[in-house]
Amino acid sequence: MRDRRIPDALPGLAGGAVVTVGTFDGVHLGHLDVLSRVVARARATSLTSVVVTFDPHPLEVVNPRAAPALLTVGDEKLEIIAESGIEHLVVIPFTHGLSRLGAEEFVALLQERYSMRELLIGHDHGFGRGRSGDTEVLQALGARRGFRVEVVPPVSAGDDRPISSTFIRRSLAGGDLQRAAAALGRLYSVSGRVVRGARRGRDLGFRTLNLEPPSPRKLLPPEGVYAVRAQTRNGAFGGMMNLGPRPTFGEEERVLEAHLFDASGDWYDTTVRLDFVARLRDTTRFESPQALVEQLRRDEVAARRALTASGAPRTFPSSTGSFTPQQ
Repeated sequence: MRDRRIPDALPGLAGGAVVTVGTFDGVHLGHLDVLSRVVARARATSLTSVVVTFDPHPLEVVNPRAAPALLTVGDEKLEIIAESGIEHLVVIPFTHGLSRLGAEEFVALLQERYSMRELLIGHDHGFGRGRSGDTEVLQALGARRGFRVEVVPPVSAGDDRPISSTFIRRSLAGGDLQRAAAALGRLYSVSGRVVRGARRGRDLGFRTLNLEPPSPRKLLPPEGVYAVRAQTRNGAFGGMMNLGPRPTFGEEERVLEAHLFDASGDWYDTTVRLDFVARLRDTTRFESPQALVEQLRRDEVAARRALTASGAPRTFPSSTGSFTPQQ
């Protein structure tokens, strides 16, 4: 997949493209259904598959107070979309000027820049000024401007509620990792560069990886201790993570620090992805470091059990591939 940061046009699209447009925060099962249909339709018609998305989230520009915390930040969204088979990804900076474009003006942009011949959109999608370009408007524009429109029906969360980024945010905020993972089609995760910490973990017998704080826009589950799966350059490992302060040592700053099982090596300055498997307990202040160590031993037992119950082996042979955007 080629990642393009708002080019004037994409090369090699003379034959036309099948396009989808959206924020795609989380790239959940509903999004993945749209993407798979775009890829299949492009192959069936010998057209090129194109995803157009935005950064920042449109609400951060038009109504910052209503802007949600994000499920995917930085390159997280791009990495997931890269695995879908999409050929071109266009990231358009969302501005006040763009927000003022009407639905027909935006459609014209898609046709002129990206040779759009077909448009696939989710059932609840709308774009253009004030989301005026709903499915009915887009169908009418397609008939008048000569492009095909396909509206993709919702994917159910299992209880007849359509999967949405909002649904997943609510699940995560409530600590329901299982429901969030079911809607995402994968474990929820956070990625970050490994930085140097206080090195207190080695003295306690539980060496940890300390991740730099994620973007303040990134949604994290409630503070606590979690069983995690870590994807690293040295392979993939099970482990446990503290998300929150370190009250035993009088430190109130929220941190992400993970102890990996059966792992060794130097991860400083590398990027590690931590997948949330299960929540084990609340963050707690202990009377002494020794009391904390005793609890960490119990946490390790609980984390290993959670990893086994989830079907995730304790260690993994290799890490998942990552996507490097092409500028």
